[in-house]
This record gives sequence, structure tokens and C-alpha cells, in this order.
Amino acid sequence: MQNYNETEAEILQTILDNDLGLDDEEIVMLIKDSLSKRAKKEKEDYSFGAKAADKIAKFAGSWTFIIIFIFCLVTWMIINTKLKNKAFDPYPFILLNLVLSCVAAIQAPLIMMSQNRQEEKDRQRAQEDYIVNLKTEIIIRDIHKHLEQIEKKLDNQKNLD
Repeated sequence: MQNYNETEAEILQTILDNDLGLDDEEIVMLIKDSLSKRAKKEKEDYSFGAKAADKIAKFAGSWTFIIIFIFCLVTWMIINTKLKNKAFDPYPFILLNLVLSCVAAIQAPLIMMSQNRQEEKDRQRAQEDYIVNLKTEIIIRDIHKHLEQIEKKLDNQKNLD
């Protein structure tokens, strides 16, 4: 198996030979360490708050949450309707309205934080796909060049025979 530095040199040489019109930044991205190593490192970089926001947003967008939430709302209304004079939140359920507003005020920023992180992940994935596509194009061009050389050698061999 080839040495990592030899692989870097081959990629760079292929880029220079084929004049792919790449920026310096793109060339550096192609030669950098593997994408899988970077992806593992990035997963570990999230703070406790970021991980918690992702989990809360995931749960808040589930059917489990919706069913539990509807059950709690209906239970709250039934209890306060049945108790009439002893109700802790009589109709029109002002306390329930306050609780729902607080839940929404907390839940909305958490969901937005999670969406922003997801958007960043999507951008990173698109960048990684671009790098993979560039590397693949370089490899395909290199294989094509080698096939042409083999074809020429075979033609020369046939002409000699």
C-alpha cells in the first residue's frame, strides 16, 4: 500500500497535469486528511446544550410528544371543568394559556438552534460531497490516462507482431 505522502503527491501531480482549474483552497481540501476522520471529530465538538437542544427538538417533533401533549391538555380542561368552584384554573383556562405560552417560548428557540445546527451539517455534507466528487474526477482522469497508455502499448505490441 502506498504511503500517505505519496498519495498526496500523486493527487497534486494529477491536478497540475490535468489543469482542472481549481483554486488553491480546493487543492488544499483535496490533499487534506480524510473526510471520515473530520466527520468523527465534528460529532464530538458539540456542547452539552447543543446535544440537549437536538434531543428536545427531536422529541418535540415526534408523535409521542403530540399525543402526550394533547392528553395533558384534555386532562387539564376536564379536571378544571368538572371541579367548577374548586378548579385551580377555571374556564377560560388562563393558567393553561400561560403554560402553553411558556412552553412555546422555550421550545421555539431550541428547535431553531437545532435547525441551525442541522443546516450547518448539511452545508458541511455538501462541501464534503464536493471534495469527494473532485477526488473522484481526478482518479477517473488518472485511470483514463493509464488506460490510454495501456492501449497505446497494446497497439505498439500488435504493430510489432
